[in-house]
Amino acid sequence: MTGEHVRIGEGLAIQEVSRLLGVPSPTLRSWERRYGIPTTPRSAGGHRRYSVEALEEVRLMRDEVARGLKASAAARSVRGQLDPDDPAQVWIRRMLAASAALDPAALRTVLDEAMDELGLPATLDRVLMPAMRRIGSLWEDGRCDVGQEHLATEAVRGWLARTATLAPPPTARGSVLLACGPRDLHTLGLEALAAALAYRGVGCRSLGARTPQRTLVTALAATEAVAVVVVSHLSTHRRPTVESLQAVAGAGCPVFYAGNAFGSADAREGVPGTYLGGTLSEAADTIADVVLAGS
Repeated sequence: MTGEHVRIGEGLAIQEVSRLLGVPSPTLRSWERRYGIPTTPRSAGGHRRYSVEALEEVRLMRDEVARGLKASAAARSVRGQLDPDDPAQVWIRRMLAASAALDPAALRTVLDEAMDELGLPATLDRVLMPAMRRIGSLWEDGRCDVGQEHLATEAVRGWLARTATLAPPPTARGSVLLACGPRDLHTLGLEALAAALAYRGVGCRSLGARTPQRTLVTALAATEAVAVVVVSHLSTHRRPTVESLQAVAGAGCPVFYAGNAFGSADAREGVPGTYLGGTLSEAADTIADVVLAGS
């Protein structure tokens, strides 16, 4: 995607937005009519025109629906994320500013201060992950280059690693295996989950991106893990991820899965294990409750 997409003058037509974001035009009309996401001005001919801000609303709505939320709940989430009176928005804006300034130290400082004020669960769910999705959107739109996105990601990964290291010693026996599906690259959500679990007294071992099925099975046998979490975000990557889940489901330890590839009920049909929908803190609570009960 190139920067031309943000120079939209009086606004993009609905067909352009549909093509840009992969959301059908009837769905865009429905979201505006039923939930006011977004409220768009009209051209002289009565056609919708989408501003940069409207594009952001639609993108957030799309992503919340992809995570498995019903449209009504997704709309509430979007309004909350964009509420200027929400204290978390201050931290998000500061993260975006630090990212734009290519200042990793400032990014880490923002997260430290947010954690001091909001606590780790709220910092992960209301500040860190929404801010990183915004930075990803800026890159998609051509409003920042890939270097800025990479710098922010590496700074956040470092902060998460340090946060998990500084957590109190684990109280649960064993550790949880965390893995991406065989074709999935993005590990940031798993790293955030590891930090959240660390503060619940649960240790983790991360197998990283593109974890082959054989590696997952071997690691489970070698570590005697107390639970397994596998994440996949694209529907095209769902099948090999399900095969990995099936390969470890009979090993006798709890299996969990997450990601946009499983956002719909149909996508979860027949998948072994427990789906981790909702927030990172809710996912950590679900896993920790099971693991700690078995300790």
